[in-house]
Amino acid sequence: MAGQSGGMRKILSRLSLAVVAAVVVSGWSETALAACGLGAAGTTERVQIGDRGRSLMLHRPAGDQPLPLVILLHGSGGTGAKMLSDTTLEATADRHGFIVASPDAGIPAGDGFVWNIPGVPTILGRAPGPEDADDVAYLGEVVDALVAEQCVDPARVYLTGLSGGGRMTSWMACVEPRRFAAIAPVVGLRAGNPDPEDLSRPDPETCTPKTPTPVIAFAGDADQTNPTQGGGAPYWSYPMHAALQRWAQLNGCGAPSPTVWVAPTVWVAPTVYEERYAICADDAQVVARMTVGGGHFWLADEEAMWAFFARYARPAS
Repeated sequence: MAGQSGGMRKILSRLSLAVVAAVVVSGWSETALAACGLGAAGTTERVQIGDRGRSLMLHRPAGDQPLPLVILLHGSGGTGAKMLSDTTLEATADRHGFIVASPDAGIPAGDGFVWNIPGVPTILGRAPGPEDADDVAYLGEVVDALVAEQCVDPARVYLTGLSGGGRMTSWMACVEPRRFAAIAPVVGLRAGNPDPEDLSRPDPETCTPKTPTPVIAFAGDADQTNPTQGGGAPYWSYPMHAALQRWAQLNGCGAPSPTVWVAPTVWVAPTVYEERYAICADDAQVVARMTVGGGHFWLADEEAMWAFFARYARPAS
């Protein structure tokens, strides 16, 4: 199954209409003009935000401004460019009319980068320190810059990511929930750091958002890197279902709906089941889509992800 889905992803990637241009823009105003009107629709450019020396991939579809924004976070050791090429989000964005931003994390790791989640060890074997880049602040700057140039509707900003990027996605919802209308961690759903006194559950003191955040998570039950049943590396530890249940609690949800099989838009066989908390405060539903036999890779059904995102807008604070 994993081989079939990987092949399908490569086929769909070749069908993407996006053209990648290696254009580094030093001034944000020029970048914004290219992203919001002067650049050709359906293109992806490498742009730089502010003066931190960090660039990201930015894809702009056709459509009136301001548009929704989906931020895509790469896995540990990856890059924004590689992450974008491993998905079909550019083509999905062109179909549905949203911007995609795929940044690099702030901590170098070989040929790629890792995300700074305070208090949690990275694949480098240590927890980030004060000398490391503040990725929470950087991602906030990315959103603010695009909103300021009237590229992006601030009420419709969404966040997704793979593995370490999924954990960073979860962390952003813990600490900056008002920025994001919904999140979609892929093989990386968390609800705070592991509890040092009981690694089988999240530490509730490390994730205390003041507002509900809708969540749709994607995972595979054969993931050996971030096992859904828990265990694994120190940054993982507690089961995915513990994270799901914690988000349901944070979002004020009632009892879960019955588990159902769903028909994915990519895979032919119905090997995905869905767990959902549907009765929640502000309708902030919590959903998990589990692929039977799925491993540690981009398992997101992008059509289902966008359909979930499109239901939500963040009210002005």
